[in-house]
Amino acid sequence: MPAPRISFEFFPPQTLDASFRLWETAQMLAPLKPSFVSVTYGAGGTTRKLTHEAVTALHANFGLNVAAHLTCVEATRDETLEIAASYAEAGVAEIVALRGDAPQGADRFTAHPDGFASSVELIAALADTGRFRIRAGAYPEAHPDAADMAANVAWLKRKIEAGASSAITQFFFEAETFFRFRDACAAAGIDAPIIPGILPITSWAGAKRFAGRCGTTVPAWLDDAFAHAVRDGREQLLAIAIATELCDDLLQGGVEDLHFYTLNRPHLTRDICHALGITPEVVLEKVA
Repeated sequence: MPAPRISFEFFPPQTLDASFRLWETAQMLAPLKPSFVSVTYGAGGTTRKLTHEAVTALHANFGLNVAAHLTCVEATRDETLEIAASYAEAGVAEIVALRGDAPQGADRFTAHPDGFASSVELIAALADTGRFRIRAGAYPEAHPDAADMAANVAWLKRKIEAGASSAITQFFFEAETFFRFRDACAAAGIDAPIIPGILPITSWAGAKRFAGRCGTTVPAWLDDAFAHAVRDGREQLLAIAIATELCDDLLQGGVEDLHFYTLNRPHLTRDICHALGITPEVVLEKVA
C-alpha cells in the first residue's frame, strides 16, 4: 500500500516563544513533504494579521504550499476579499474557507452587517475571483449548530457546489465515524475528496475539552485507556499507537490523504508519520 499524502495544520504565534515553536514545527515537518500546510485564524478573527505573517513566512522560507484559513467573522465582504487578494499577491494559491467561531464572549456566530453570512457565501465569492484552490471544512459528527448529520451533509454539498474542491474534516476518534460520513456524502452526490482530520493527542484532558466544544464523541474505551496510560506514565506511547492505528484503519478503507492538527507540537505528528512509513527527505548542505 503506497504512503498517503499528508498535510499539517499550524496556528499563528502570538508570543516570541510561540514563534520559535512554529519555526521548529515547520523545520521538523517540512522534510516529510506535505502536500500542503494550513494556518488557522484565532476565534473571532483575532489573529488575522498574525495568520497573514505566518502564511507568507512559511511560504517564503520553507517553500511550503500554504493554505491560509479565512473566515467570515467580524469583517466586511470587502475587507475579507482584500485579505484574500493579499494572499494571492504573496503567492498563496490555496484557502481554507470557513464560517469561523463566534468572537470571545459571544454565544454564537452573528454575521457582520456588511459581511459574509456563511462559508457558502465566502466560498462562492472566492471562487468568482478565479485565484484560489478552495478547501472547506466538514463535520463527520453533528456540527454544534446543525440539526443532525443529514444537515451536515447537505451543507457540505452546498460548499462544494459553491466552488470548494475538497473538504477537511473535524477530528474524530474512530475510523467508522469517518466512513459513515463518507458514505453519506457519496449517497448525497458529493464526489469531491474528503480528507480526514487527525488530532495527535498531546494531552488527553485537553483533547476531551476540545472534543466537547466541537461535538466530537469521546468513546468510553479511549477514555479508559488514557486514564490507565496517564497513571502509568505511558500517555505519549498510547497516543502514538492510537493515532497510528486510526490512520492505518483509514488507509485500509481507501483513504489517500491525512490532515494532522499539529497544535504546533511536531514531535508526536512526526513519530506517527514515521510509524506509517512516511520518512523525511534528507537535504545535504554543501560545505564551503
